[in-house]
Amino acid sequence: MGWKRLAVGAMAALAVVSSVAACGSDSGADSKTVKIGVADASESYWQVFTKKAASAGITVDLVNFTDYNQPNPALAEGELQLNEFQHLLYLATYNQKNKQSLVPIGATAVYPLPLYSTKHSAVDQIPRGGKVVIPNDPTNQARGLLVLRQAGLITLRGGGNAFATIADIDKGASKVSVTAVDAAQTAQSLDSADGAIVNNNYATAAKLGDDKIIAKDDPNSDAAKPYINVFVARAADKDNSTYRKLVSIYHDPEVETAVKKSLGSNGILKNNDPAELQQLTTDLQKQVAAHGG
Repeated sequence: MGWKRLAVGAMAALAVVSSVAACGSDSGADSKTVKIGVADASESYWQVFTKKAASAGITVDLVNFTDYNQPNPALAEGELQLNEFQHLLYLATYNQKNKQSLVPIGATAVYPLPLYSTKHSAVDQIPRGGKVVIPNDPTNQARGLLVLRQAGLITLRGGGNAFATIADIDKGASKVSVTAVDAAQTAQSLDSADGAIVNNNYATAAKLGDDKIIAKDDPNSDAAKPYINVFVARAADKDNSTYRKLVSIYHDPEVETAVKKSLGSNGILKNNDPAELQQLTTDLQKQVAAHGG
């Protein structure tokens, strides 16, 4: 799992979904109106979430982004109060590379990163010299490469790790060629490719069913912890009670049921302690730094 060089004036170009009429100011740590950046605002589970939040006296405004590069800068610059679109490794990489200190305040789920195909029903049907597309953002690119390695489609020099890039592919020893594109374009690439690594929200939007998955990693393994998806806040707001309440609302049984209905049953819902998530992020930032981040 994960997606802002965005001036306030550019926000008009984004789709903004307001759940209910505002019941307070939309700025400040103690606000009862909370602007959350997401990458899948059209999914019906957010309607359940915003209604539950409204019942708790919190108005949620969802700001939808189609580019994973945008929600973190928008949060850092104060255009959002929270975002929920990314996993821990994506957040750690952003913080390290941009000298930021955004923090996770609650977990949502871990989703497998699947290899989809609309041309083949099994990995071994992909021909030698076939084409596979993966996301181009660093963390999802590396994770996608590991999925392809596990599936026997590529060989990575040194075996690969969470910081692998396309440059690490041993082309002579690999079965397929790999192209990296913006994560939002991966599903569309299936028309011209033998397979594509597609993040869960984009796969859902493209109506890619489980029957199109031909390989994936294990979301329930220890190795998947860096890919826990999270609600993220600015460091000064990490203990904000309203924001913590929204994390709790996400795990309301009715909301969780809606999440599974919208995003599929492959994901493993997570409710890790915020302190654990923050320590994982710190540890991952150190690993990013050690790999030249």
